[in-house]
Amino acid sequence: SNVSKVARMLWEGMGFGWAEVSYSGVAYPLVDAGMERAAKLGYKRIIVFPYFLFTGILVRRIYTWADEAQAANPDIEILKAPYLNDHPNVIEAFIERVHEALAGNNAMNCQLCKYREQIIGYEKDVGAAQVGHHHHVQGVGTDGHGAADHGVHHGHHHGHSHDQTNSHSHDQTNGHAHSHGDDNASSDKES
Repeated sequence: SNVSKVARMLWEGMGFGWAEVSYSGVAYPLVDAGMERAAKLGYKRIIVFPYFLFTGILVRRIYTWADEAQAANPDIEILKAPYLNDHPNVIEAFIERVHEALAGNNAMNCQLCKYREQIIGYEKDVGAAQVGHHHHVQGVGTDGHGAADHGVHHGHHHGHSHDQTNSHSHDQTNGHAHSHGDDNASSDKES
């Protein structure tokens, strides 16, 4: 969900030790369960940030659960951040979306893309070429040529393991061979 994306960006970009996403209404886990789980992680401070534009019963419910968690965990500082409200950046983003829609150029939402917008912790990546970690996609879409045009060949073995408890690995010795040149290029471009 977009809430999870925002939480991850705050977590990574601001250097928080953890981010827990929970909900105040219909979806689960509810905030009280999220607060209980967060309190067990051993942190000395928890910041509760209601991701809402307006106040109301749901924001009050979140703050009540934060107060209850504080009472149950006096050794943890629980801070209640304000909801989004009418922050100038929220208003600016809304106006941009309206103008894009009226002009008919409301393209894919890349506002959370570190290559398009300055995101806390990724400022240096704005405007940089997008790169993949795997040679199948390196260079694709950046210069009109595919991986095959750069001397990258297939028909190889991926001895790829993550050393996870579920022993995740995959062996691709099926000899797949295909061109990544312009003959497979798509006419769809992301902006």
